[in-house]
Amino acid sequence: MKYAKVIVDISHEKLDRAFEYSVPDELTDKVRPGVMVEASFGKGNRKIKGYVIDITETPSFDPGKIKPLLGVCEGSVEIESELIRLASWMHRNYGGTIIKALKTVIPVKKTAKPKEKKTVSLLLDADDAMTALALFERKNNKARARLLGALIKEPKIPYEVVTDKLNVSSSVMKALSSLGMIEIISGRVMRNPVNAPSAARKNITLNEEQRKAADRVISDMENGKHETYLLRGVTGSGKTEVYIELIDYVVSKGKKAIVLIPEIALTYQTVMRFYNRFGERVSILNSRMSQGERYDQYERAKSGDIDVIIGPRSALFAPFEKLGIIIIDEEHETSYQSENVPRYHARETAVARARIAGASVVLGSATPSLDSYYRAKEGIYNLLELKERAGNSKLAQTEIVDLREELKSGNKSVFSRRLQAEIKRALEKEEQVMLFLNRRGMAGFVSCRSCGHVVKCPHCDVSLSYHRGGILKCHYCGYEEPMINECPKCGSRAIGSFKAGTQKIEEAVNRMFPKAKTLRMDYDTTREKDSYENILSAFANQEADILIGTQMIVKGHDFPNVTLVGILAADMSLFVPDFRAKERTFQLITQAAGRAGRGDKKGRVILQTYHPEDYAVTLSAAQDYEGFYEEEIGYRKILKYPPVWNMLKILFSSPSKKDADEASMKVFAHIKGIIKDAKNISVIGPSDDSVSKVNDIYKRLVYIKADDIRMLVRIKDEVERISENADINIQFQFN
Repeated sequence: MKYAKVIVDISHEKLDRAFEYSVPDELTDKVRPGVMVEASFGKGNRKIKGYVIDITETPSFDPGKIKPLLGVCEGSVEIESELIRLASWMHRNYGGTIIKALKTVIPVKKTAKPKEKKTVSLLLDADDAMTALALFERKNNKARARLLGALIKEPKIPYEVVTDKLNVSSSVMKALSSLGMIEIISGRVMRNPVNAPSAARKNITLNEEQRKAADRVISDMENGKHETYLLRGVTGSGKTEVYIELIDYVVSKGKKAIVLIPEIALTYQTVMRFYNRFGERVSILNSRMSQGERYDQYERAKSGDIDVIIGPRSALFAPFEKLGIIIIDEEHETSYQSENVPRYHARETAVARARIAGASVVLGSATPSLDSYYRAKEGIYNLLELKERAGNSKLAQTEIVDLREELKSGNKSVFSRRLQAEIKRALEKEEQVMLFLNRRGMAGFVSCRSCGHVVKCPHCDVSLSYHRGGILKCHYCGYEEPMINECPKCGSRAIGSFKAGTQKIEEAVNRMFPKAKTLRMDYDTTREKDSYENILSAFANQEADILIGTQMIVKGHDFPNVTLVGILAADMSLFVPDFRAKERTFQLITQAAGRAGRGDKKGRVILQTYHPEDYAVTLSAAQDYEGFYEEEIGYRKILKYPPVWNMLKILFSSPSKKDADEASMKVFAHIKGIIKDAKNISVIGPSDDSVSKVNDIYKRLVYIKADDIRMLVRIKDEVERISENADINIQFQFN
């Protein structure tokens, strides 16, 4: 008798452990780790579903008391054993239940109806076919004669050609099939979401810097070393070519590759660069695909029909058996952080999966997260660098414009005089322009348009956020003060929040440059499937002169005719109530500036700001990552923020404000008791979340900072233990 250890799907009851069931003889061949099964649970023997995580022949208690499994769930997707181990790691490190972790590592939740391809095939030899054709023509059986005549010329014809082009009905085909003249053959066809023409393999010649970076990783893999590498390359330096070279090596050794890209950057242009090298052995996996497309890619990955999967965060869980490398492009992007339980980060989870699989990890970015660069400096990651742009293009020259001076001189437009002149010049030369509106944190903070002063928390070095009722609050420590009517620094009454959107920007552009053709890319214009790709394709084909958009237009796109990038209100994200605000601002400005001058023409960037002296602005204008890192890491050390220290955010949410308050206070007091004699650890809060109430759910936060991540994991485990029976939702996120 075999016994299955099953994680049951009743996470709300906090039964977060495996239960043992016996495997009936008729299910022996079907039950294995990763399979979803049905079982009876509890005294009432209610039917529940769960996942098998292990099979044993030795029961852990009296076999007479062990219930049998009821069956295997048809249509469910099987989890690979490697992914079960990864789910276990995610559960330990990010909290939540093991069942939620298991569901997370299934990027495709259920099977889909197979797509079939039918072919009509002739069974008669040539002489018999001609005899039958003559008979049909004599009897005036036009449809039969038409089909037989076509099959004599081409013995195998696709079913849809017979019905659509030859106009032959299914009943006619059935009649000929019953006479033994034809055969209808059905076969499964895997859906392929990469609608690309077949292309000859394109080999790329790497430059010296690219070759050196690729050779380092390949040399380590040849010597059996599978490590994590940070590839820092300036915008346009050719990081993708390095990725392709590494994948080519891995595939030549019979292994597979996963390439993670922020979903917003997963364009046809990006996929084609890999497709041109690896052909139909490449596929994609993302949320915009149909259920059938997603399931077929999952099956193709399991069966070994593809070598490379490209996609956003969830593609990390592609069921490759022989994984050789995981590449995370634009590794600094916030979209790699999951907002759902377990709140995992793709970067750390990729490193964990690679360790389980014996694979390498390459993180790439022009503006790496401080977390990754700090680890590279500490020797945890291996640093590889590309300091020059590939080809002949040079980094664009950036000019900073002080919007305070524009206001003083009477220009109340969102466009500085300098930017207006540069747009006019670019249009006259038939060059293209990109206008980037930094909307992050746009209305969250309060600033003065006259002097640029931002109202900050006196305790946390983050901006205070405006709340209804005229209150300014800090979302880290809970400090609050009333809204002000004039600037405390210069006395101006021009204090408030910036509210211009992309639509208003487009209207202003159309007034100033009525002959220019514009495209707008934001949430409203990209809601429909393929709309994002259609806008980018139109701009790439030079069907528009000016592209206006938010963050989505700066994600790795390559437009050789773009010579001017205008960055509007560059510093809007500087004062978001987040300790990473300057880091995010530096990354956004640098990435936006990197869109200019990627072809043969010289690029220019006009950077408009109310804070021209801020180091995040000046150093991004100079594209000086090292300089920014040294400045920012100094502040992180003083304030004990990540990556120098580790931070755990505990989020309490409940329909009852009282319950959320009491739970957060209870946990806060308990943690204080745990750490009273501990060194290098502090607890902050409780305070409101940045949006303290959503859909009638109240949210409270507690932050814990420590120099040792293991201490935070122990605190997470302890909070889960003491809150086991609490009627409140508690989530954990490591920052």
